Amino acid sequence: MTPIIKGLSRRGENFILVHAGQHYDYNLSLQFIDELNLPQPNYSFKLLNQNPASQTAEMMMKLEKIVLKSKTDLLLIQGDTNTTLAAALVGFKQKVPVAHIEAGLRSYDMRMQEEHNRRMIDHASKYLFAPTEISKENLLRENVWGEIHVTGNTVVDALTQYFHLVDKRGLVMEKVKFNDFALATVHRAENVDSPEVLQSIVDAFIDSPLPVVIPLHPRTRKKLKQFNLWEKISSCGSIQVLPPLGYLEFIYLMKKCKIILTDSGGLQEEATVPLIRKKVIVLRNSTERPEAVKAGFAKIAGLKKENILKCLNEALNDRTPLPKESPFGDGRASERIIKVILKEQRFNFLKS
Repeated sequence: MTPIIKGLSRRGENFILVHAGQHYDYNLSLQFIDELNLPQPNYSFKLLNQNPASQTAEMMMKLEKIVLKSKTDLLLIQGDTNTTLAAALVGFKQKVPVAHIEAGLRSYDMRMQEEHNRRMIDHASKYLFAPTEISKENLLRENVWGEIHVTGNTVVDALTQYFHLVDKRGLVMEKVKFNDFALATVHRAENVDSPEVLQSIVDAFIDSPLPVVIPLHPRTRKKLKQFNLWEKISSCGSIQVLPPLGYLEFIYLMKKCKIILTDSGGLQEEATVPLIRKKVIVLRNSTERPEAVKAGFAKIAGLKKENILKCLNEALNDRTPLPKESPFGDGRASERIIKVILKEQRFNFLKS
């Protein structure tokens, strides 16, 4: 969302920035505001609830007060988090138009909370900013009532705009003890909440042909300890666990790594940006970013150790050059989005 914030600020437009508090870890949350030189939020929540249903309800109650107090004309939201769902429902109930950035993504995996969230958000939105034609087709098939605009994804904008700062975060490599390595992230509930799935992923990392560097999500660390897997992963000489990293440090590791293993959606997009151009092994049974698979950047490995290692070895041995352009846009998505929303008089911007 940073390119949207920056674009509105450059134009002198008034907007309210709400930090909804869904991520409670500093490195996963407020650090991004600091290092990307964003304005401090007008409102920032500290949530009492971590249960998804209670958390969403708490955010709705707090967001509703802001919407009513500020007489909001437009709610601008992004993604598929509980924050975004809470905002969309508040807008819908208070008859405030909702503009959804990253609309139309579908994994068709109903085990994912995000899949439920994004479907409800899209059907509550007046403006749907679809990153690709595939996303647009998904929305048309579902007969959404809002206006659909194909814009590209602001993820590409953000990485392109901030890449010149990445080398300044090269000190992170002093923490990494390997020259050649795979960069891995695991955080999705359907993966880390299952002891069988999490163990399969850990075993694949241990047997990886490349050393694995893992900036570890706090929730994943908690589950590794709960399922008696922490000692197994922390004592493995070919695995290095790092604390959560800031945006620029993480992009630097993406630039330096040989390949990426992840269950993240955003990383599948970032890896396709020309400044990165890395192959991604998707640690899931499906993806809402089929464009990355079609372009040759991503390969869906599933969740079994043998399949993960097979896909990893195949990708490392494949010398086919990757495309020079990203299937997720040309870095001008934010310009297209702002052009549409400037039809409205005021903005209420929400960040998860």
